[in-house]
Amino acid sequence: MTNSGLETLVAPGAQPDRAGADVFAPVLPVDLRVTGLTKSFSGTPIFKDVSFGLSRGEAVAIVGANGTGKSTLLRCLMGLIPADAGVIDVLGTDVGSARSAQLRSMRAQMGLVSQKHNLVPRLSVLSNVVQGLLGQKPGPRHWSQSFAPAASRQAALDALEKVGLAHLAERRADRLSGGQSQRVAIARALVGKPKILIADEPTASLDPAAGEDVMDVFFDLARREGVTVIFISHNIDHALRYGDRVLGLANGGMPLDARADGLSAEKLRGLYD
Repeated sequence: MTNSGLETLVAPGAQPDRAGADVFAPVLPVDLRVTGLTKSFSGTPIFKDVSFGLSRGEAVAIVGANGTGKSTLLRCLMGLIPADAGVIDVLGTDVGSARSAQLRSMRAQMGLVSQKHNLVPRLSVLSNVVQGLLGQKPGPRHWSQSFAPAASRQAALDALEKVGLAHLAERRADRLSGGQSQRVAIARALVGKPKILIADEPTASLDPAAGEDVMDVFFDLARREGVTVIFISHNIDHALRYGDRVLGLANGGMPLDARADGLSAEKLRGLYD
């Protein structure tokens, strides 16, 4: 089921003008709204009554100890697993009641970057990025750059240019470093120009230097493209530096939903106690 109208939020930071009248930042669409979300596995509760919303262009970090349901929450948002209760609205789609075709259409507007790069090792870098268009353009023509339409190949090259790897377009994916592989995964996630980017611990498999490089590239591109970002991180510094807001899972719920600029590292460490 889709909504006929888009819910909107006023962007933060509105200031009165000199005459005293309120002057507001642009009204932003709400890309995602979660209300009363509950999930359990085999009778074991994971989280309950989780509610939050994300406006267009926000970057939101999800933090919490292992087992608090961070990845489970992301899978619920994408409609990969059903929730026990609650409502999830993503880009106007009611995830809980949507049919398969509606879910595919919703996911085609989302990009995913995970800690495992999930590249096809024997294919070229360019072919791996072209495959990022399969959600929008399913079929064998987007399995490999050799068969892809010229417009799709150019879109993939443009995405690689944005992450600084256009010169490696013909290299096999299994000949890349870890940091290069994750940059390719970012290009693959961005090639379809998604409205929402989801990143599940995108630097977990990288050394600290490569991780910092990947996060800088990822968020520089996300900001420039105006994409809404949801990312999981166990790195408290990353959560505070790259997130506009931080959502914290603990004790079977979401006790923290706050702007990052008002939080401290000590406050976030308390979620892991």
